[in-house]
Amino acid sequence: MRYFRSTPTAPPGLPRCRRAAVRLLPLLLGLLLPLAPACAQGRGEAAAVQADTAFATQVARLSEPGGFFDTDNLISNEGSYLHVMDELDARGVRGGAYIGVGPDQNFSYIARIRPAIAILVDIRRDNLLEHLLFKSLFELSRDRLEYLALLTGRPVPATRDPAEPIDSIVEYLDRTPLLRSAFEDSHARVVQRIRGYGVPIDSGEWRTLRRFHSAFAEQGLGLRFESFGRAPQPHYPSLRQLILERDMGGRQASYLASDHSFQFVRSLQLRNGVIPAVGDLAGAGALPAIASFLRARGERVSAYYISNVDYYVVRDGKLDPFLANVKRLPLDERSVIIRSVFRGPASVPIAQTSSPWRSAQLLQSLPTLVGEYDSGRVRRYYDLVATGSSRPR
Repeated sequence: MRYFRSTPTAPPGLPRCRRAAVRLLPLLLGLLLPLAPACAQGRGEAAAVQADTAFATQVARLSEPGGFFDTDNLISNEGSYLHVMDELDARGVRGGAYIGVGPDQNFSYIARIRPAIAILVDIRRDNLLEHLLFKSLFELSRDRLEYLALLTGRPVPATRDPAEPIDSIVEYLDRTPLLRSAFEDSHARVVQRIRGYGVPIDSGEWRTLRRFHSAFAEQGLGLRFESFGRAPQPHYPSLRQLILERDMGGRQASYLASDHSFQFVRSLQLRNGVIPAVGDLAGAGALPAIASFLRARGERVSAYYISNVDYYVVRDGKLDPFLANVKRLPLDERSVIIRSVFRGPASVPIAQTSSPWRSAQLLQSLPTLVGEYDSGRVRRYYDLVATGSSRPR
């Protein structure tokens, strides 16, 4: 009974039962207080799980069953992708919500527009897997050199300058060979990170993720866009060219051109503000869900990057549902669509130029496009592309 002797004595005027309660209080506190940190820790773990589940739930809510497209699409084949940057500035395209298709060319538009949220939707589920790879690497990397080193399986220098010019970073990666142990360590960290997102991934998709990561590591900055069943084209830009590409004013303008741009995209990734989704731009699932999601958030679409998906939309007879989905999006007078047009037999006059690029980026007012469609003047691919479009020069 030694413990009880050391407890405070109850005032003599209290009833016996209350005196006993006062004597027992320190014992109860001694038993319960050690449990408090564990409870708090449990609440913290539950919050973390909830946050991960929220991301996975949002991915699922904005997605529909995937389809097929005949490219690996690991990187873009649009050498002209930065040519709209000055016009985005001139039109005041800022903030709001960004919607885009394809891989990491989106990050350069995001870095320039600085949206509150970005949704990257593509018909191929493989594109979602690749964006989970990118998301994990952004979160694991403090700067551009670390990001590219982890992506390509190169050792990360112990000391580096975040403000280092992108040309110097590219030179380091070009002269540094793939280190297999560095790649394996990077990939293990990527896998662990992606598992925490809560997105269901089956065994075949884990192999696909490793294949994608391995392609970046084995081919390095020489990686190029590839199509299935079609011969590779020598004019497709390499990853190196895309990173070093310039805008029409001659300035390096990719998201990797400056630490400032990289850190904005990284901060958005860390806040789960870049949401990958699976969907057909002319489908009845993903785009209507995205429109509803943005309206519920009170966000208007600042930019909708579609690459040249609209060419395939028209070819497949899906122009009407594609534009019906555009009309569902919350737009304002500054909302624009960014598209790519490629030179070739199926091209349109607006893209037939003598420039060294085989693609042209066009910027188009979304309200103008919707108005022309409603008036019945948009029925063909040429109508779709030429209506209210401007091509940076």
